[in-house]
Parts: sequence; C-alpha cells; structure tokens
Amino acid sequence: MTQRQFAMVFPGQGSQSVGMMAGYGDHPVVQQVIERASAALGQDLGALMRDGPAEDLGRTVNTQPVMVTAGYAAWCLWRELGGPEPSVVAGHSLGEYTALVVAGVLSLEQCLPIVRFRAEAMQMAVPVGTGAMAAVLGLDDDTVRGACAEAAQGEIVEAVNFNAPSQVVIAGHAAAVERAGVAAKARGAKRVVSLPVSAPFHSSLMAPAAARLAERLAIEPLAQPRIPVIHNVDVQQYREAAQIRAALVGQADHPVRWTETVRAMAASGVDTIVECGPGKVLAPLARRIDDRLTGTALIDRASIEEAIRTLSEAS
Repeated sequence: MTQRQFAMVFPGQGSQSVGMMAGYGDHPVVQQVIERASAALGQDLGALMRDGPAEDLGRTVNTQPVMVTAGYAAWCLWRELGGPEPSVVAGHSLGEYTALVVAGVLSLEQCLPIVRFRAEAMQMAVPVGTGAMAAVLGLDDDTVRGACAEAAQGEIVEAVNFNAPSQVVIAGHAAAVERAGVAAKARGAKRVVSLPVSAPFHSSLMAPAAARLAERLAIEPLAQPRIPVIHNVDVQQYREAAQIRAALVGQADHPVRWTETVRAMAASGVDTIVECGPGKVLAPLARRIDDRLTGTALIDRASIEEAIRTLSEAS
C-alpha cells in the first residue's frame, strides 16, 4: 500500500466556538491535553471551551492558547487512532505555533505561555478601537494593495492575509481600513467584510508587539523540528532555533502568505491538505489555491477516522 503525501495544517483565531471540542468526545487523549494545558496556564481551559461564555472565549488572550490546545488535542487523537505523520506542517497565523508543537520545536507547556504573551503584546500594541481588519473578496492581490495605497492618506492600511486567490484580508488604522474598503469596491470587489477582531493583526502597527515577542522568544530553547514546518512570513523551512525565532517575530507584523504556503506544499508532492482542529476554514481553501489538492477537516472523531481510511488507500 502506498500512502498518499499529505500536509497537516492548523487554524488560528476565528475557529473557536463554545462547545468546540464536543465532536471529539471525551477521549482520554483529548482530555489529557486539555488538562496539561490548563495546568500550564493555571486556568480551566476545558470549562472555557465547553461552556464559554463566547465573549470570554473570543478574548484574544484566551483564544490564542485555546486554539493551540484544541489543535494539538486533535493531533494527539489523530495519532492515537492510527493517523500517520504528515510530510510537512504549517499553521495559519497563530496556528503556526500549534504546528511547531506538533513538530517538536516547542512543548505544549512551553508554547502556551508564549502565545498568551503574544496575545497580550498584540492587544497592547494598538488601543482597542484604533485598528481594524476586513476581508476583501473578488480582487487580485495587487489590486488590493493599490486600494490600500490610495486609502492610507498618512495612516496605515495594508494587505496582511493572502488566504486564497481573490480572498485578501486588510488591516491597519480603522478609518484607513474603511477607506480601503470603499476603494476596493470601486475597483470591483465583490464584497468587503469587516472582521470582529480586537487588533490589526499582521500589520506594521504590530511592530511593538513583534519587538516584545523577540525578547520573550530569545530566552526560550527551541528544538529542531521532527517534521518540516513552512513559516507564514517567508514560506521557508528552518531547522536552527535562531531562524525559527526570527520567523515567529516577523510573522507578528508581516503578512500571512497562505496562498504561497499551500502552493509550496503542492509543489513538494502533497496532494491532500488536512486541517487539524475545530472549525473548517483552511481545508476549503486548498482546492481554490491549487485544483490538484484535496482538503479535509478533522472537525470530530468521525472525520479523523474517515481521513485515516482515505489516506491509507493506495494512490
């Protein structure tokens, strides 16, 4: 039997919801990960995921550690049920940290305080209400960049998430983001959708957060990855700790180059993108980015078992 080449990808903020782990049941492996995470932070993450409230779950300082925990718990269940190791991993924005835990660069107990620190630094970099983000649908990347350049008018608005062809997220000062949305519509955008976020993530307004994160990561020992990790900021793979730190720091105030990341996976021989964790955000983008790819999401135990069966079939 020939196993198909697949990549495992991990979602970031936006995939959280009250009851988000219910689909995985009360499997001991999942519960053990949640207990480890709760102990690492001194907070009952299990109760937060199960009961909310949604407002608390959606706070950046909670969402970031919760999503790492959820993605890693789903990964551990995948492995427990016989799921194979991927040939490469990546994560969208925050999800890159989950990918690094899976690859053995960081332990879960190391990672969670870092992502909480990252969340706090991002929130502190820009006062609530000052920044904004919006998704622009139906325009190519350069046209979106042009709309941002026209709309800046001395403020900052930038294309920050290149999620798929004709799906780009912009971020920056709130008024500039609004102007850029108007400019994008004038250029033919199908829709401009404001995103319910508390800071303009991945824009250059996050530079103060990146500087704080650099200091925090400098004291953290990082292992070499067991599985190759493609980084958001430059679509490269690194083995040395200094290079990985630099990629994580750069990611905070630079765009997420997801389209290029998925294309790099396809170019390496991957034919399936497996999204690991609650929600279904990244899997549907796979075929939009490259029509040779299949995307599947491990949103519950049944989908994990089905994906394991599918991947074990001869290619």
